[in-house]
Amino acid sequence: MGTGYLVLENGKVFQGERFGAPGEVTAEVVFATGMTGYLETLSDPSYFGQIVTQTFPLIGNYGVIPADFESDRIGPKAYIVKQWCQEPSNFRAEGDLDTFFQARGVVGLSGIDTRALTRLIREKGVMNGIITDHPDQVDLDALRAYRVRDAVAQCSTRERYTVEPEGEPICRIALMDFGLKKNIWRELVARGAAVTVCPHDTTAADISALQVDGIMLSNGPGDPADNTEIIANLREICRLGLPIFGICLGHQLLALANGARTSKLKYGHRGTNQPVKDLETGRVYITSQNHGYAVEGASLDPAVGRELFVNVNDGTCEGIRYTAFPAFTVQFHPEACAGPLDTQALFDRFFALMGR
Repeated sequence: MGTGYLVLENGKVFQGERFGAPGEVTAEVVFATGMTGYLETLSDPSYFGQIVTQTFPLIGNYGVIPADFESDRIGPKAYIVKQWCQEPSNFRAEGDLDTFFQARGVVGLSGIDTRALTRLIREKGVMNGIITDHPDQVDLDALRAYRVRDAVAQCSTRERYTVEPEGEPICRIALMDFGLKKNIWRELVARGAAVTVCPHDTTAADISALQVDGIMLSNGPGDPADNTEIIANLREICRLGLPIFGICLGHQLLALANGARTSKLKYGHRGTNQPVKDLETGRVYITSQNHGYAVEGASLDPAVGRELFVNVNDGTCEGIRYTAFPAFTVQFHPEACAGPLDTQALFDRFFALMGR
């Protein structure tokens, strides 16, 4: 280990201690508030192109458990913690974070004031940052110009594959992979579906040829408005008339495909304690979330759909029920992991929409 620095685009410098892989990393700096679930955070493709700061002070105490990973890739470009645990204690652990980061090329920085960093992001908004050994040599103009590009294409599967349930499947679902978490298909398979995971550029004609009963749109990284080809393709997919369920980025992309707008949040929603209200029942759920953009609810054509959920904290759109075709979407993660299981029944609602 040695001294490392986080330099933000506004010139603010945080000094810390390096762990994990060596190297210099430029990315968008965000914070996540979960007290547990660091393994799911690290393996979530939605963090592609970002440096993740954990607000909980001690990270790594239950080690590295590959069975809990949400994908085969590491999502964040780098990881910032107040303190990392060098001697994890868990009967399932297969290693420690430092060794794992070195093997997977993940840059870590510890020992900085993560509370001060989080407060700065909350007050000023998400900023780009660089982890470096030479803070005096950072080009702030170049740092401000950094932008995540081609995020979905880099996180999506290259080849189509199918996951079968035990026994005869009760239905077949096409899962569009925009950077998915594995627990999405686990929830579908557990309910008896055969799930065909499809690349991000799978067309409406391709899906029609699969003869599926429904379509699932996954989570994923980046600015949803950048995905113009996917948005145009989703317009065609909607015309198939098949039931659709979208999560996170899938929620945003379907809204864009139907004329709504999205905008960047000041510092996003990333954690396991976000309250959302069901506008149909008035019930409030605690949800797991990871996103930096939101659908502008007022921009949705009432003839196409209506808001289904809203965030209790800031009033942003958290879900849409479409009336022009059989579909609903949510901004949060009903499959959780890590997080509360309050909204898992939404998968049952999707199966009911398919007549299953």
